[in-house]
Amino acid sequence: MLLHLCTWTEVEAYLKQSSGIILPIGSTEQHGPTGLIGTDAICAEAIAKGVGEATNALVGPTINVGMALHHTGFPGTISLQPSTLIQLVRDYLSSLTRAGFTKFFFINGHGGNIATLKAAFAESYAHLTDLNIPNAEHVQCRVANWFTCASVYKLAKELYGNQEGSHATPSEIAVTQYLYPESIKDIPLLTSAASGHTIYGAVDFRRRYPDGRMGSNPSLATPEHGRQFYELSVKELSSCYLEFLSAD
Repeated sequence: MLLHLCTWTEVEAYLKQSSGIILPIGSTEQHGPTGLIGTDAICAEAIAKGVGEATNALVGPTINVGMALHHTGFPGTISLQPSTLIQLVRDYLSSLTRAGFTKFFFINGHGGNIATLKAAFAESYAHLTDLNIPNAEHVQCRVANWFTCASVYKLAKELYGNQEGSHATPSEIAVTQYLYPESIKDIPLLTSAASGHTIYGAVDFRRRYPDGRMGSNPSLATPEHGRQFYELSVKELSSCYLEFLSAD
């Protein structure tokens, strides 16, 4: 079930059976010369829908702009300030908690969101309690990064070895190729990607990683690889979501 395709009466009926909701979150940022700018949101949204179908869970609207300030040296990137993303998550949780949701499972597609999401959860627990929203003390949030699933990590290492890298990776590019084969970019990568540099600001990032890749070789990606990553992540995260729902 997708929240935006439901009526309020359908959501009310759902809440009689479950207080859980899946929230996909990604980013709108550069992914090297061949990666789609929407990669992180595309992957998170598709995988979240798959988990929702597998577990009969409600899936909320995708948060498709995240914390990507270090990528803003590349045209097309859109980023929120950490404080803005924290406020956005707080507002999501306030609205949904008032409706009766208490279990929030964020399926994340962008590493840069992780620290901010954890800060947002901490602030939200206190904020919801201060608002005296019923059931605020029962609210629990979890961030699940599809790209760190054990099965996904294992397959990426088998397929790509050290050419997986850490940004504009062949695994995430493969998922977008599987979902949007008509958008595959066939552009030769003439040089190897830089790696190992600490991330600072946007100007420094572009200087150290001039084409946007971080140690990755996305030319290794194929739509078939993407299908495998999609299926593995949906299976693993479905189990994680059901475990989360049943936990105290």
